[in-house]
Amino acid sequence: MADTTEDTTAVSPRAERKAAKLAKEIRAFGKEHGGVEGQLAHIGQAGTRIVLVGEDGGWGDLVAPTHAIARQAAEKAGLTLHDEFDGEFAAKVVTGPYEWTRMAGIQIGGPANA
Repeated sequence: MADTTEDTTAVSPRAERKAAKLAKEIRAFGKEHGGVEGQLAHIGQAGTRIVLVGEDGGWGDLVAPTHAIARQAAEKAGLTLHDEFDGEFAAKVVTGPYEWTRMAGIQIGGPANA
């Protein structure tokens, strides 16, 4: 059975600063892209990726050292979080020629990126 107890441990000042810095970057991304939504994705020992998708289809990501810091940054920034990067959320992402050649073009004989 999953542990549903709330973590009440104190957050270190360093973690607070990291969360505040990430929140500032999330807000800046949102301002540049007309709003922003996100999703948190665990990436192993590297931490948690904060995937950002702007209202204009622009996208990017940030990496937090822990899931707790990523969640705190999202809360500080007022980021609407999705549980999954599902079809409806993913459909908001706008990709261009660069992304297509990076994701598959090189493997299928498409033009190389400069």
